[in-house]
Amino acid sequence: MLADRLGVEAGRVLKTLVVRTAAGLAVAVVPVTERLDLKAVARALGAPRAEMADPADAERSSGYVVGGISPLGQKRPLPTVVDETALGHATVFVSGGRRGLDLELAPADLVRVTGATTARVGRPR
Repeated sequence: MLADRLGVEAGRVLKTLVVRTAAGLAVAVVPVTERLDLKAVARALGAPRAEMADPADAERSSGYVVGGISPLGQKRPLPTVVDETALGHATVFVSGGRRGLDLELAPADLVRVTGATTARVGRPR
């Protein structure tokens, strides 16, 4: 597991997921230890519903390959929601844009740089 390789608590490692709403694509960032709650992310985005985006659409939009999609530096910035549990850590890890490359940053910086909102959008597995 990535958290073991990094030697950090698993809740500090975040995954980036691309979803589709009626308004278009959006990004959800949740701990790797949790599943994305699609109803919660839809609420956070002000959408009636959300579903996982087609992987090809996610790659085209972000400029990254699935498994390495970063919330940072996307080809087209998308509305982003970061799970609020990330704010409980001094730093978190997100994908750096390719598989196996992770960046450590303060969660407040992640929110600021991506223009994200925060909400509880993850749920325990």
